[in-house]
Formats: sequence, structure tokens, C-alpha cells
Amino acid sequence: VQLQASGGGLVQAGTSLRLSCTASPASSAIMGWFRQAPGKEREFVTGISWRGSSTYYAGSVKGRFTISRDNAKNTVYLQMNSLKAEDTAVYYCVAGRTGRYYSPGDYSYWGQGTQVTVSS
Repeated sequence: VQLQASGGGLVQAGTSLRLSCTASPASSAIMGWFRQAPGKEREFVTGISWRGSSTYYAGSVKGRFTISRDNAKNTVYLQMNSLKAEDTAVYYCVAGRTGRYYSPGDYSYWGQGTQVTVSS
């Protein structure tokens, strides 16, 4: 499975941004997003079940970020609102079939990453 992420960019604090990630070929996998800021470890951001009925969020983004997916388009979305400078990182789209969400090892497939920079 190849994952192609897009939508990153430079925005001001308090604004919004939406990331997209398309899987090829289509895959009945859980999907999610991790991020890695300079000098920090990669961290879980959010995950979504295959049918989209279950979602999971890191505490730092809960209430501000929303994950969703459109299986007809093989695409997962990350709507990021009220962005903060500390959200600045490279965001990675992930997919996996372990049924677990929070650790990097739970995912077999990783996208190339897209940079999100939030200026304060």
C-alpha cells in the first residue's frame, strides 16, 4: 500500500488546515496520522477504524483536530483547527491492520510526510 499525503503548508496560529492522504491500492486498514517535530520523537496524533466508526486522538489535539475517511476515494482527511505553534511538525499518514492505534509499530505503511508550519 502506498500512501500519498498532501495539504501541508505555512499558516498562522489560530487558523485551519486540512491534510489528505490517499491509499493505493484500496486497503481495508485502519489509518491515522503521526507527527514529528524537530528534535522530538514521532508521536501519535489520531487514528480511525476501517469503517470510520471509531476515532482516537492524542490529548494535545482532541477538540481541535478531526479525522475522517472516504473509502470510496481511498482517502483519509485530517481537519486541523485552532492551530498552535506547537503543532508545527512533519505529518505522516499511516495505515495498518493490527487493530491498534497508538504506537508507530502498529502501522505497516507510512506516507512520505507533509510539513505543517504554524507561525505565532
